[in-house]
Amino acid sequence: MRELHFKDNFWNTDVTSTAGYDSIIQHLNDGKRTCKEIEDFMKARAVIEEKYGKELLALSKKVCGSSEMNTLKRSLDVFKLQTENVSLSHLHLAQTMREEAKKLEDFREKQKETRKKVEQQMDVLHKQKAAQYKKTTEAKKTYEQKCRDKEEAEQNMNRNATTSSSKQQEKVHRVYSQNVSLLGKMREEWLNEHVKACEFFEKQEMERINTLRNGVWTHLNHLSQQCVTSDELYEDVRKSLEQCNIQEDIEHFINLRRTGDKPPGTLRRR
Repeated sequence: MRELHFKDNFWNTDVTSTAGYDSIIQHLNDGKRTCKEIEDFMKARAVIEEKYGKELLALSKKVCGSSEMNTLKRSLDVFKLQTENVSLSHLHLAQTMREEAKKLEDFREKQKETRKKVEQQMDVLHKQKAAQYKKTTEAKKTYEQKCRDKEEAEQNMNRNATTSSSKQQEKVHRVYSQNVSLLGKMREEWLNEHVKACEFFEKQEMERINTLRNGVWTHLNHLSQQCVTSDELYEDVRKSLEQCNIQEDIEHFINLRRTGDKPPGTLRRR
């Protein structure tokens, strides 16, 4: 199947029309807006991750099982430690997301600056073409009017008027021909530059789509890695909990705090 390209599909039969070009520019502006929206999304997600990380870090510092002992105490210590590590990983993720958002911002700004030069050049050509077309149209009207004046003079058999009208007609015809020729050259220049602009804009659009697709993909990879990291840290807690021995903790408490193995004897009557 034949691929479609900008340069083949954004023309108009009206030489003064910029509808095709305007359609491309509108699409590029929409694309630039999408870039900004994804940047803002990543920045907002980074804020969420940072807030969560800080709150989780504060939570990990709170007292949790301070009066506990033996194997359960060791497990709770690992629990707190790994909670702290999870919080730090979220803070690191937040920073990574900000860096990814900055890359998108730099990409967007770079595209905007390089695009500006092409747009300025095309705007100048459009204005020149429109002005020359107007000038040519006015020259044509003047020429056609002089032709009618000559015909009227000939019909009235006014020799002097005919001679004068002929000279004026020739002069106006030269002006008209010059404008037509100039418009033709300007049209050719515009056609060539329009094709170049279309090729440039299409290349930019391909780069933008590729960059956003890869950017979101990378963003999701970071989120997936965060899940993996958290699970690995939590796995250390689970392994510690597996070492928690209920009977051993019961006996540890008994050995540490026992008060005796003999209950009070029976009270005797005197």
